[in-house]
Amino acid sequence: MTNEIAVAEKLLEVQAVKLSPDKPFTWASGWKSPIYCDNRKVLSFPYSRDFIKSEMCSLLFEQFPEAEMLAGVATAGIAWGAMAADQLKLPYIYVRPKPKEHGLGNQIEGFYTAGLKVLVIEDLISTGKSSLQVVDVLKQAGLEVIGMVSIFTYGFDAADKAFKEAGVSYVSLTNYPTLISLAVEKGIVSADTEQLLLQWRKDPANWKGV
Repeated sequence: MTNEIAVAEKLLEVQAVKLSPDKPFTWASGWKSPIYCDNRKVLSFPYSRDFIKSEMCSLLFEQFPEAEMLAGVATAGIAWGAMAADQLKLPYIYVRPKPKEHGLGNQIEGFYTAGLKVLVIEDLISTGKSSLQVVDVLKQAGLEVIGMVSIFTYGFDAADKAFKEAGVSYVSLTNYPTLISLAVEKGIVSADTEQLLLQWRKDPANWKGV
C-alpha cells in the first residue's frame, strides 16, 4: 500500500472525509461539492493522528531537509504543524487569517527572525488562495518560504496554477483521485459514480451533481 492510499484510508476510516454525490454539500463559495473534508476530526483518534503525523514528518524530513522552522496555518493547520515541529525538534510559529484585533495585533504568533527558511503546514488545499495569503504574510515578515505541505488536496488546476505563479512548491500526503479510487474499492461509493466524482474536480464551479 502506498503512503497516499494509506493516508486516504485513515481519513475515510475516521470520516474526516464525507462523500455524498447524491446530496452535494454547498461550500462557502457557493460551489456544489460531492465531498466534504474536515481533517480536524483525525485529532480525536490517537492512532490515526499518530500515523498521519509520522507520514508528515517523514515527508518533511525527506523532501524539505533545509527547513529551519515550521509555520502552521490557522486554525486547522496549527495542531499538525505543532506536532510535526515537536517531533522534528524545529521552531514553530503559526499564522492567523488576519492580525489580532487586540493586544499586540500579531498576525504571526511565536518567535522568529528574518531570513529563516520556513515550511508551511496546511491541512487542506482547495483553490490555494488562502494558503498563499499565508505565504505572503510570512514573506513580508522577512522569512524565506521554501514550500508547503498539506494532508489533503483536491488537485484543482486553479491551485496548481496559483502555486506555480507564486513560485511555491507544495506536496500533499494524499489527494482526491486517490481517495475516490479507494472509496470505490471499499464500496463507500459505487463504481458508476466514479467518473462523475472525478469530473467535479475538473470544473467544480459549474458541477451540478448527479
